[in-house]
Amino acid sequence: MGKHTHVELTTEQRTELEQLIRTGDAPARTHTRARILLLSDRSQGQKRTDQEVADAALCSKSTVVNVRRRLVTGGLQLALYDKGWPGPTPQFTGEVAAKLTMLACSDAPEGAARWTLRLLAERMIELGYVDYISHVTVRELLKKTNSSLGA
Repeated sequence: MGKHTHVELTTEQRTELEQLIRTGDAPARTHTRARILLLSDRSQGQKRTDQEVADAALCSKSTVVNVRRRLVTGGLQLALYDKGWPGPTPQFTGEVAAKLTMLACSDAPEGAARWTLRLLAERMIELGYVDYISHVTVRELLKKTNSSLGA
């Protein structure tokens, strides 16, 4: 792709971008990208430089170049929205954390004065809430809920 990539939006694309900015429901990053595309549009007769667009959209020149490049290579949706962040999806949902919290707040099992992290992990597996969970994960989940096992 050449250094100078020009953007010429269709009327449907312009309408979609203007509607996106007008509603105000999208994140600020998406609004900025929409403004960049509207300001970079050459179909309206305006020929702004990258620096002029960056100054008007209150962003850097490299952001203008990157958004415009993403529009040309991947389309409007790729230019406006993030494709997601890398990394694995969380293994334990809020439902598992809620069941763990309820279990931790219940009475301790027979023969134990109170719940330990290892006992909680074993009971979660016994009850079929999870296939496997370590006592370290139990601690992390309970720490997020501000639960205390101590009396």
